[in-house]
Amino acid sequence: MITITIFKNKEAYAGFECTGHAGYAPEGEDIICAGVSALVINTVNSLSHFSVTKFWTDSDEDTGKLTVRFTEKPDHNADLLMRSLVLGLQGIQDNYGNEYIHLNFKEV
Repeated sequence: MITITIFKNKEAYAGFECTGHAGYAPEGEDIICAGVSALVINTVNSLSHFSVTKFWTDSDEDTGKLTVRFTEKPDHNADLLMRSLVLGLQGIQDNYGNEYIHLNFKEV
C-alpha cells in the first residue's frame, strides 16, 4: 500500500511524505504506483520551477519513500501545487480505494 501523509499547520501546507508500493499489479505494470509517482515527482519539479518557496527533499528508492518539507510558509504557487497534488491523490484513492493508497493529513 502507498501511504501519503500531507503535513499542514493552521496556516498552510508544510510538505508531504509518500512511501510504499501499491501492489495493484506486477512491478512495471502498476498504474496506481505510476500515477502517484507522476503526481509526486511533478509536484517536486513544479515547486522548483514555479515557486520561490524554499523546501528540502529526502528520498529512498528501495522503500519508495519521498519526503518534501517546506522551510518557510509556502507562497501562492506552492500552495496551489500542493492543492493540485492532494486533488490528484484523492482522485486515485476514490477510484481505486484504500486497499492500495491511503491519504493522511497530519497537523504539524
